[in-house]
Amino acid sequence: MSNSLKFYIDGAWVDPANGPVTGTAGATTLDVIDPATEEAFATIAMGTSEDVDRAVAAARAAFPAFASTSREERLALMRRLLECYKARYDAVADILSREMGAPKTLAHRSQAAMGTAHLSRMIETLEGFAFEELRGSTLISKEPIGVVGMITPWNWPINQIMCKVAPALAAGCTMVLKPSEIAPLNAILFAEAVHEAGVPKGVFNLVNGDGPTVGEAIARHPGVDMVSFTGSTRAGILVAKAAADTVKRVHQELGGKSANIILDDADLNRAVKLGVEGCMNNSGQSCNAPTRMFVPAALHGQAVEIARATAERLKVGAPSAADTRLGPVVSQAQYDKIQRLIETGIAEGADLVTGGPGRPEGLNRGYYVRPTVFANVTDDMTIAREEIFGPVLAILPYGSEEEAIRRANDTPYGLASYVQSGSLERARKVAAQMRSGNVYINHPAWDAGAPFGGYKQSGNGREYADFGLEEFLEIKGTVGYAP
Repeated sequence: MSNSLKFYIDGAWVDPANGPVTGTAGATTLDVIDPATEEAFATIAMGTSEDVDRAVAAARAAFPAFASTSREERLALMRRLLECYKARYDAVADILSREMGAPKTLAHRSQAAMGTAHLSRMIETLEGFAFEELRGSTLISKEPIGVVGMITPWNWPINQIMCKVAPALAAGCTMVLKPSEIAPLNAILFAEAVHEAGVPKGVFNLVNGDGPTVGEAIARHPGVDMVSFTGSTRAGILVAKAAADTVKRVHQELGGKSANIILDDADLNRAVKLGVEGCMNNSGQSCNAPTRMFVPAALHGQAVEIARATAERLKVGAPSAADTRLGPVVSQAQYDKIQRLIETGIAEGADLVTGGPGRPEGLNRGYYVRPTVFANVTDDMTIAREEIFGPVLAILPYGSEEEAIRRANDTPYGLASYVQSGSLERARKVAAQMRSGNVYINHPAWDAGAPFGGYKQSGNGREYADFGLEEFLEIKGTVGYAP
């Protein structure tokens, strides 16, 4: 990782504004911690507002030329980037497993695969996207918004980087990326792919750093036309406030507390099993995880036993082990938060079905969390209200279908909902009443073309395919264009 102490600005790997890192001199650094061992295995330089200034200046200088490129030129560029990313695929998957604790199988089959999937889908989108439309005598044009600041999280790192970079390239925007400082190394590998692909200098820039310093500098910067942010609702509010003075567009994909309604005609065994696995996949560190499972009161006991058996089959262990299903959570801070919320669930009277506080048996080092299931959870309990971001499931019994829908929607979040039913027609009717950006019926296959984003405090704007591309475009109406 030869570029970990540098930033990628204006087409080159450069030292931080504070100078090269040499001993105790130069820029501030941060250790990257392996969550499986709690030991540092790499070090990155931490940027400042001066580094952001340099990156934004490069992006602004590059914007006029890149904005005027043709569709065909951008397609050729993106196809080259796809090949350069594929050439680093295994390296990206390996570093994701190391820096965020994802099991090797998950890192290779899902985490790294998201980069390929989103870039491929955006190439397909750009091939047929209509940037102009004549309505009567008025020309409707869709033009690149300008310089985009991108702030991405640690839980699905390459997924969120590609969800922003790919549509920005397709639109003709230039950009400054601040990846999570907790899992930053995959972004450095991605920047190397960008460089090899021949992306013009200044179009893509990378500055590592933390949210209060680099993230805020990006959000406040008058030279940034749009901020695309993925992270917690708390941090998203801070980004929006920092961006307000310059009235820039703020695109946010934030937290969630997604409900999974299992109707009384569903295949209970399948619905509960897949619901538990969906909640706990990636060690529960997914913003759209189905963490609130609503089950008919008459079936609550059966559902609890299915959930118990499923959770207890999920092997927690070293990311390198072939049979590991759940690796560690990403950091000490995340581990401590999850432990506090598990303890709160017990204190507030939820029934602890399996799991609980502390590490799984046999693991005395690493940020490992026991897969935990609570039953007889009520809506007022903290574990039913707060986003835990760990392998913790709350099972809530309900009476009528109408009650389940009302309670499922009774949350400040609105990222995703899940509905399980033996009747597709019935599931569709429930789905239509859910106040969330996505609804998943009967645990379908993932769709890279479905719009992704939330209602309420889960954010605004959408990602994926043409919905994501639209976010990076301004709309211009030229009246009197045609005779």
